[in-house]
Amino acid sequence: MDAFYASVEVREDPSLRGRPLIIGHRGRRGVVSTCSYEARRFGVRSAMPSVTAERLCPDAVWLPGRMSLYVDVSRRIREVLDGFSPLVEPLSIDEAFLDLTGIAHDLADGRRIAAEIKREIRDRERLTGSAGVAPNKFLAKVASDLEKPDGLVVIPLEEVPTRLWPLPVERLWGVGPKTAERLREQGLVRIVDLVNAPSGRLARILGEGSAEHLLALAQGRDDRAVQPGREAKSISEERTYGEDLTRPADIDKALLARADGVARELRHEGLVARTVHLKVRTGDFETVTRAKTLSEPTDLAEVVLEAARELFRERIALKGRGIRLLGVGVSGLEAPGVGQPSLFSDERQEKLRALARTADEIREKFGKAALARARLLATPNTTGTDADGSEDDAAEASSLPSVD
Repeated sequence: MDAFYASVEVREDPSLRGRPLIIGHRGRRGVVSTCSYEARRFGVRSAMPSVTAERLCPDAVWLPGRMSLYVDVSRRIREVLDGFSPLVEPLSIDEAFLDLTGIAHDLADGRRIAAEIKREIRDRERLTGSAGVAPNKFLAKVASDLEKPDGLVVIPLEEVPTRLWPLPVERLWGVGPKTAERLREQGLVRIVDLVNAPSGRLARILGEGSAEHLLALAQGRDDRAVQPGREAKSISEERTYGEDLTRPADIDKALLARADGVARELRHEGLVARTVHLKVRTGDFETVTRAKTLSEPTDLAEVVLEAARELFRERIALKGRGIRLLGVGVSGLEAPGVGQPSLFSDERQEKLRALARTADEIREKFGKAALARARLLATPNTTGTDADGSEDDAAEASSLPSVD
């Protein structure tokens, strides 16, 4: 999808059309989640610090983002994709691979199908996306990025030298900032430079395995299959705060908000979790992660919160520092009733589960803001939270994953 969060917001509020729009939170700790193409003309990019974006585009409109809305739109787009192929692999909230083997006769037919997919998404959701058609996942991904927004690019293998080789080395999967820096220091700036490098040179720089992987991609070779129905291995929520959390009450409220969100997502997906994870980053950027395995899998916020509190209390040493980022997650996901059931039912948990189901039904019918825990309502001079349990704009510096 093209500038997904921003495009959804423009669709919802047409007065934003044509204006530089940034989705994220302003301030010294904020991060740009995404931005409209009007903002990109000023040099603004996803994952950029907000202070840099403000300097580059001082007249931009800023919105905090609405993750529940974006998730709903993403699910409807997924329904469109499922109608064209049984083999769909989600890559992120706004991106997916489709295997059209046996459906498309050739790449030209693949282009026709991609155009139909784009047209159906536009008709249903009034949004544009960019498609790449190629013999494998890597080339399709590269193709999808070449002519954004609203692009449709086909890369057959014979066009790899003209379409792929002129691109910077960062376009290869596995080349992050540090690897790119090492390659550039050796004069390897574009993909063609890797292809033309003397035998063994790349291995001496990066190691045998990495060199073999990058050279295969540079030649347009990628034999990984599209993996439909890939199950989630974990669910998590984390927030970066505009001001370090130092007061115990604020920290506990943040733990509750994250545990509540994770538990709601578990129930929405029809899963329970066996392990609870806690992630804490202090103001001086030390990051600590801890985990606890539960005696029984759960989908209840109260159980997740109790484990997170225990991990924080017994296994996190702040040493007088504040908390810059706090996250709660779960893993060991399974369907309810898969494991060995308890011999004795827990009356309190059964009551909590019934209450949670009722709360979920109310939110499903009337919206997330229809019901909230009293402790998560915003109060002055604290880590404020919105009625849906997410931190308010003043406290929260970053909450949405970045998208392009």
